[in-house]
Amino acid sequence: MVSNDQRRRQLAREKFLRQQQRREAARRRARMRNAVIASALAVVVAGGAVSYAAGAFDDGTSENAANTNASPTTKPDPCEKPASGKVKPLSFKKEPAMTIDKSADYAMKLSTTCGDIDLDLSASKAPRTVNSFNFLVNKGYLDHTKCHRLVAGGIYVLQCGDPEGTGEGGPGYSIPDENLKDKRLKGNVYPAGTVAMANKYKAAEKKGRDSGGSQFFLVYQDSQLPPDYTPFGTISDSGMKVLKKIADAGESTGRGDGAPNATVVINKATVSKS
Repeated sequence: MVSNDQRRRQLAREKFLRQQQRREAARRRARMRNAVIASALAVVVAGGAVSYAAGAFDDGTSENAANTNASPTTKPDPCEKPASGKVKPLSFKKEPAMTIDKSADYAMKLSTTCGDIDLDLSASKAPRTVNSFNFLVNKGYLDHTKCHRLVAGGIYVLQCGDPEGTGEGGPGYSIPDENLKDKRLKGNVYPAGTVAMANKYKAAEKKGRDSGGSQFFLVYQDSQLPPDYTPFGTISDSGMKVLKKIADAGESTGRGDGAPNATVVINKATVSKS
């Protein structure tokens, strides 16, 4: 027969075990959530393995981010074949000297296989970023390059600007972060229609500031992101329609983060002053 004292000790052990199991389950959930967030942050660090881990910048409940067993869905390619020509293997030792007029209006046109994407550039708010693109575009740096990444869960962006098409390419120099206090980023949201720089910033370690290069992302739907990525322009209405066409075609992994199914190649990029 079990004594009252033995019974109390048994109940205490069982209670302790239940508490331990709940704590371990909570730790597992926290690890999974942190892993999703960390991978998502890697997504926007366009310079390194820029996988705008488009999974999600949420708590990991996004279906696209969490469903790692999803099968890729093949949809018809809505875009045309790329124009003839090759990417120029260009690299530069240092950031170009300032040549733009900070008080003027600048625009960049991306003539892509999916249609023209027109961007109004913020020269007064992000002068070094705009100056860098003015320099690179005039060198033909973006011509014939692929937009290599489409993120479609948690954040909603198309990433371009890497001549290598791997997420690791750059111009050989880096530029500083700018305009991070732009009022449009209210609530840690990059609104649809924003064009911003990718970079190598790691928020958890607070390392990698001022690491932008040539990679940038086009936001086709409001995206929850901390204000760590230089917003340097806005996308035209017609450009947003092109982005929607690209997004509707999906990405290659079926998990919300991969190469776009659409053949998105920048045939020609131009920058103009108005």
